[in-house]
Amino acid sequence: MAKKMLAAVLLFGLAAILLATGCVSEETPKTDGAEVGITYTQGVGPMPMLLSTGEIDGYIAWQPTVEVAPMSGIGKVASYSQDLPPEGMWKDHSCCVIIARDDFTAEHRDVVNVISALGIVSNQYVKEHQDESAEIVADWLVGKGNFTYGDVSVNSVDVLEQAIPTIKFTSEPSEKWQDGVGLFVDAQADLGYLTGSLKNATPEEQKALLFNTQPYDDAKAMLDAGKIATPKKLDKPLGIGYLMSDHHASLFVAIKKWDYFEKTYGIALKPVDPTQTRPENLELIVNGEKVADVTLVSGAAGPALMQLAATNNIQMAWVGAPPAISAIDKGTPIKILQPVNTEGSGLVVAASAPVNDWPSFAEWAKTRAAEGKPLKIAAPLKGSIQDVMLKFALKDSGLVVKEV
Repeated sequence: MAKKMLAAVLLFGLAAILLATGCVSEETPKTDGAEVGITYTQGVGPMPMLLSTGEIDGYIAWQPTVEVAPMSGIGKVASYSQDLPPEGMWKDHSCCVIIARDDFTAEHRDVVNVISALGIVSNQYVKEHQDESAEIVADWLVGKGNFTYGDVSVNSVDVLEQAIPTIKFTSEPSEKWQDGVGLFVDAQADLGYLTGSLKNATPEEQKALLFNTQPYDDAKAMLDAGKIATPKKLDKPLGIGYLMSDHHASLFVAIKKWDYFEKTYGIALKPVDPTQTRPENLELIVNGEKVADVTLVSGAAGPALMQLAATNNIQMAWVGAPPAISAIDKGTPIKILQPVNTEGSGLVVAASAPVNDWPSFAEWAKTRAAEGKPLKIAAPLKGSIQDVMLKFALKDSGLVVKEV
């Protein structure tokens, strides 16, 4: 019943969004007519510089780009993603996931189980050692140097120490979490972003297309028993994709702390050259035996990783849920195994804005629209989690979305 009610709210909001963007003409409840412009920056990289130069009034992004704004003094956080309206809709919202190709899972289930187990224990390590994890991620992303965007520069460790506590690292693919992913499927479908197998699928059909949680169950059983099964050695390298984001801290921590995980759990992604800041060549070690050579592949964005998965250049990946959903819709033979994190995004506005929460942001937007200067807010990609959440929040507050 709760899911049906939430889905009804979601679809009601989508209909309003579609009307505002000219995609449908059916009557929907009236707004006050105040417009907010959304512009797409094809990722989060340009956002801080655009905000610092006044080319945008704010942005919605994933961490650590959210914390860059207050730490550098160019902006402030108006709302974290879980607090955006409609009230309660985005609490624990899905974000990044681990995926695997179906054929690889079928042929090398024991290897997939081990990677799943490593994802579970490394997520737990991040939660229990947040400051250490912040340093590891800062080293991986920028060698512990500064995040620099044009004239904006801020210490990466300081930023990540603020960012990581706002991200919920979790590995359990619970029914509630799967239902949350399903809500984003419905949202993408109604916005016209899905045109394939998921578009008209029932919730049960969606789950069958999207998920394979058996590796997680097997991994959890091995961890609970304190005994990891040693897989048969692979005859060719395993490719694992990822993004340069603190949302993938569990992967970076697993690699940088490989000796800890080997001694504690008997599993390790050991760098061939441990002195490298960002190693690409690894060895999967299980119970003291080398099981596979592993190649790490950093993607520019989730869709790029999914293209690599479609062409079998990588077999597993840490990636955002929306690119995985889109890839599955298009027929890419992958499944989502388990979550990596939930939440971890936020809405940022200029430091001078008269805003300290969502209600004051909505009032500011209406004032600016009345003055003939509608706000311009950047989102990473059309159809991204951040884009969908922002559109729903704006509509819920009686504001009209205009893509610019």
